[in-house]
Amino acid sequence: MAGRRVLLGCVGLIVSGIAMAASAQDVERGWFRLFDGNSLDGWKTTSENPGTFSVRDGAIVASGPRSHLFYVGPVENADFRDFELKVDVKTERGSNGGIYFHTRRQKNDWPAKGFEVQVNNSYRADPRKTASLYRMQDITEQLADDGEWFTMHITVWGKHVSVSVNGKDVLDWAEPIPANPPSSMPGRVLDRGTFALQGHDPGSTVYYRNIRVKPLPVLTDYHVHLKGGLTLDEAIRMAEDRRMKFGIAENCGVGFPTTNDAALEPFLAKLDGKPVYRAMQAEGREWVTMFSPATIAKFDYVFTDSMTWANDGGKRMRLWIPNEVEIGGKQAFMDMLVERTVGILSNEPVDIYVNPTFLPSVIAAEYDTLWTDERMDRVIQTAVRNGVAIEINARYKLPSEKFIRKAKAVGAKFSFGTNNGDRDLGDLAYSRLMARRYNLTKDDFFVPKSDGQKPIQRKGLPRR
Repeated sequence: MAGRRVLLGCVGLIVSGIAMAASAQDVERGWFRLFDGNSLDGWKTTSENPGTFSVRDGAIVASGPRSHLFYVGPVENADFRDFELKVDVKTERGSNGGIYFHTRRQKNDWPAKGFEVQVNNSYRADPRKTASLYRMQDITEQLADDGEWFTMHITVWGKHVSVSVNGKDVLDWAEPIPANPPSSMPGRVLDRGTFALQGHDPGSTVYYRNIRVKPLPVLTDYHVHLKGGLTLDEAIRMAEDRRMKFGIAENCGVGFPTTNDAALEPFLAKLDGKPVYRAMQAEGREWVTMFSPATIAKFDYVFTDSMTWANDGGKRMRLWIPNEVEIGGKQAFMDMLVERTVGILSNEPVDIYVNPTFLPSVIAAEYDTLWTDERMDRVIQTAVRNGVAIEINARYKLPSEKFIRKAKAVGAKFSFGTNNGDRDLGDLAYSRLMARRYNLTKDDFFVPKSDGQKPIQRKGLPRR
């Protein structure tokens, strides 16, 4: 009987653990709840005025003298770097509050570390309204009404902070390089930390509920070239300044200086031990005959595109060079492009399909017509079947939103890339927008394979 009680106790603990995990994770994949709706488990107040916070009707209520409630729970060990945070908020008339991020628990006073996103719909003593990034980028327009629930959506990725209210983007702020916080608030620097809710004053009552977070991977540009005079040291500094990681790529193939193993060694040696990924951009279809598997495997990853190939008449075309392109019938050209792309993704040992769905300039305006559902589906399904990630390219703003939506639906992996032609790396704006719009989570992003699992090691070079 005792043994049975022990067994039942163990089963109970397992069931309880599963239930807790289920309640912690939001119904949306990749999102986690920080508040259980019933208690302040996982949260701690400052030592001043802890009674300001209570739980009522499924919400955390901040009502009373100044106090702050910090998340100290298990998600990410309460240490968030890049993330999306959603909070449903309601204010009573004349109330002030706030949501802090990248902060740290302290005993009293206003949080010294991190940033505050303001909550204020009708509090007259402060002109900064709801969604202001307090003292960094202020909003004076009233965006929500007292007595009504609204959803605040805060995204921090790299050097960028964006805020939306009820699905409307209202703030987009980039921290300057170097950071320049107010002299009275030196802790307002993007870093990492936890979240806090603000109880502002005895006359303010603010409700917070449905608090959920989506941790994001470190913002990574996997498609950076040392072009336009950009040096490796400058690229490394740039990545650090932008709170990012870069993958530095060498163009390898016909028409480029790097055409054999010996020519690759200086590039690999230059990047050895540096805080960047080593990337091989495999150019044209001939690359598979020019480099050895052993040398290819020295790279962290390999990427290619379908911008260089020979048509059915044997003409080698580079699609970004107008005078090399022969279109003929548009539908026949598209069929060839899709066939070549499917062949590349099926046969070549690559990690990422970059510049995806690129079209020559002469037909680029017809993208939405020429890239039919059937053509998109063939490319996407081939990429997924062969474990090839799809780049969301910031320079060309490719692929289209429809393509990204379709790719996500069937489990594709994604990467971000610039493909810079000079020193300008941009800020991955299109890539970040697409990730947010289509709710890409950590699990949706490409991660370089470990040694022994790289495509060249599993797949080998195709026979020709």
